[in-house]
Amino acid sequence: MVAKFLGSLFGNAAGARSVAEQPEASDTVEDELAVAETALRELRRTVLGNGAELPTIVVSQVLQLVDVLRTLIGYIRRSGASTEQHVLLSAVITDYVPVPVGAYLMLPASSRNDQSSETAVLLEQLDTLYSTVKNLDRQVRTGAKTELAIHGQFLKDKFNIEGLELEGR
Repeated sequence: MVAKFLGSLFGNAAGARSVAEQPEASDTVEDELAVAETALRELRRTVLGNGAELPTIVVSQVLQLVDVLRTLIGYIRRSGASTEQHVLLSAVITDYVPVPVGAYLMLPASSRNDQSSETAVLLEQLDTLYSTVKNLDRQVRTGAKTELAIHGQFLKDKFNIEGLELEGR
C-alpha cells in the first residue's frame, strides 16, 4: 500500500497507471482467502464429523486452530498481508493441518486414543502449527502497525521540510 502511494507520488510507472489499467490483485487475494475459508469449513466439518473416533484433545486443538485461522483471514481481508504471509496461511490451511489429521483418521481405532504414540505425534504437530499460526498473526498485525508508522513518517518528512511546519497544526 505504501509502495503504491510512494510510487504514484514519484512517477513510478506501476504507480502512475490508471486504476483501470492495473491488474486486479485484490480479486486474486480475495479468491485465495475464499478458498482458505472453504478449506477451513471442510476441515472443521471433517473433525466434527469424526469426533466420536477422535480423542477430545485432538478435536479441541484442531477447532482452536480453525478459530484462530478464521479470525486471521478476517483481519487479512480488512488489513492485508505480505505474499509470504498469504502463502504460509494457505499452506497451513490446505496442507499442514488437514494432511496429518487425515492420516491420523486412517489409523486403526486402537491407535487413536489418548495414550497412543500416534496421538502424541499428532498433538505435537498441532502444537507446532498453533505456535506458527499465532506467530503469523502477530507478524500480520505488527506489519500493519509498521506500515502505518512508515506512512506517518513519510508524511511528516514530506510536509515538514527543514523544520517548516504547515500552519494550523
